[in-house]
Amino acid sequence: MKNNLNFLGETLISLFLVGLLIFFVNPLDLLMPKELHLFMIPTLVLLFVVFTAIIWKEKAADEREQLHRYIAARFAYFASITVLVLGIIYQSAYNAVDPWLIIAVCVILLSKLIGLVYGHFRH
Repeated sequence: MKNNLNFLGETLISLFLVGLLIFFVNPLDLLMPKELHLFMIPTLVLLFVVFTAIIWKEKAADEREQLHRYIAARFAYFASITVLVLGIIYQSAYNAVDPWLIIAVCVILLSKLIGLVYGHFRH
């Protein structure tokens, strides 16, 4: 029962985060006036902290659940790198690469490397 609540909580927080981030993108200025962005920042920070806490304390009950977590992590890793690299390729075509894209790719790659090294020496 506890795992179902964790799954539901993580799913709901993830959906709230995605929804809030879509408001930040604000396509065609239809969703949210720019003046409200200042009020959305604390909400974003709070949701992110709750999401991080849920992810951090999560423990797999058995091998099957652990495998599901690994598969989900691989999908997230691949999707993150793919989207950021596509952003870099797109922006480089216009000679205006946002340094945050480069920083994000480097952080993701280095985090993966640190996790691999940590897992290798810890287990």
